[in-house]
Amino acid sequence: MKYISWNVNGLRACLGKGFMDFFNEAEADAFMLQEIKLKEGQLELSLPGYHSYYNYAEKAGYSGTALFCRDEPLKVMYGMGKAEHDGEGRLITAEFPKHFLVTCYTPNAKQDLSRLEYRMEWEDDLRAYLKGLEEKKPVILCGDLNVAHKEIDLKNPKTNHHNAGFTDEERGKLTELLAAGFTDSFRYLYPDRENIYSWWSYRFKAREKNAGWRIDYFIVSDCLKDRIREAVIHTEREGSDHCPVELDIDI
Repeated sequence: MKYISWNVNGLRACLGKGFMDFFNEAEADAFMLQEIKLKEGQLELSLPGYHSYYNYAEKAGYSGTALFCRDEPLKVMYGMGKAEHDGEGRLITAEFPKHFLVTCYTPNAKQDLSRLEYRMEWEDDLRAYLKGLEEKKPVILCGDLNVAHKEIDLKNPKTNHHNAGFTDEERGKLTELLAAGFTDSFRYLYPDRENIYSWWSYRFKAREKNAGWRIDYFIVSDCLKDRIREAVIHTEREGSDHCPVELDIDI
């Protein structure tokens, strides 16, 4: 199976920047999006051969996720069943015969860390939700998790320590998730690969300088890790401040 995940930072904007070119070239079995920034009815997107699912945020022009897949899921679930989390359209879960596929847009702690406490609650609840799914069948989690896990995962770790996305608290929660029985697919295949990022600020010519962060992931249940064939970060692909990430896996 070939899976693609992309924070498009506004799907309508990305459609004007080559989204469909990449979508058609990729020929993925499933394509997951984060930060679609849509309300229901604002976009009619025809994707022949794919089943389409959207989770819209209640707030206009904010957050939201989408999932497009060739095979029709057995079941699709929106959110994690907690009212405090589910109004922002951050989670879609598709159940297939042999696994769950989850697209996730993790809340940002904000520049002043005013949402860090909420972020910690989200992380704990997400981990519990994923472990609950895993009791039934293996899980593949993808999306913008809004954290660079290790120093190797961002260009300037020392100057960004304690900044949103690289606080000890956020990094620790990803460590907890992995310790709970999950594998970061890219680092599993490429533990020492440097200077590969998935997000660059629009400021200070960050992308031109490759001053980026790896904050977009495919994370799989440990029982699937030996089935990972490839993990790709499409750094060449523009259209958003994030680039697409890819997982090729035998299911």
